[in-house]
Amino acid sequence: MSYAVIKTGGKQYKVKSGEILKIEKLTNIKANSKIEFNEILAYGDDSKIEVGAPMVNGAKVEADLIKNSKNRTVLIFKKRRRHNSRRKNGHRQEYSMIRINKIFSKDGKILSEAEKVSKVTKKTETKKEASK
Repeated sequence: MSYAVIKTGGKQYKVKSGEILKIEKLTNIKANSKIEFNEILAYGDDSKIEVGAPMVNGAKVEADLIKNSKNRTVLIFKKRRRHNSRRKNGHRQEYSMIRINKIFSKDGKILSEAEKVSKVTKKTETKKEASK
């Protein structure tokens, strides 16, 4: 199984094709659009690996943006004892959920490709099971 190490949002992620992950929010991009990551630090599979110095030129990863959203609320509570001083604050970090489609090598060849996602609703599945 091929993988790649990409850099986005100041973080590094090891990704495989077909994988869904949360990354730092990508601004000015609509849902269901294609994204290309060109900052590839390394790619390879079980037998060989290609490592960049610091990036691998020509390699890229294609992904689909599923949605932009916010995480759950993280509460920040500060209290100073014997001063009757309290502060309660909350924070919701924004993120983008992406699905990795293809990983390309520096030659432009496709190393791995995700399978197509079939969108089957639960209602149709239950109707088929009920009819049997």
